[in-house]
Amino acid sequence: MTVIDAAGRITLGEGSSVFRDTIRDLAAKGEKKILLNLGEVSYIDSSGIGELVSAYTTVTNVGGVLKLLNLTKRVKDLLQITKLSTVFEMHENEAEAVASY
Repeated sequence: MTVIDAAGRITLGEGSSVFRDTIRDLAAKGEKKILLNLGEVSYIDSSGIGELVSAYTTVTNVGGVLKLLNLTKRVKDLLQITKLSTVFEMHENEAEAVASY
């Protein structure tokens, strides 16, 4: 299992391509359990939401599972507004999230 600690902003630009490449590399290497820690993410724009969906699709397509950890209130609200909270499994506690695999 791999835990990715994201920090800062997930927006259109260089940061999102690094994020995308990291997820693709892990999926290509056969990593099937990815936990994305968003506790230090201060802002996500619509492009960033697209990156989360793309990451979810990439991991799911190789038979893996992508889960989210430590969402800030702002990010959690955004996922609820976009109805993506029904797609992503979200956890508040890392130990609980790891055990859920």
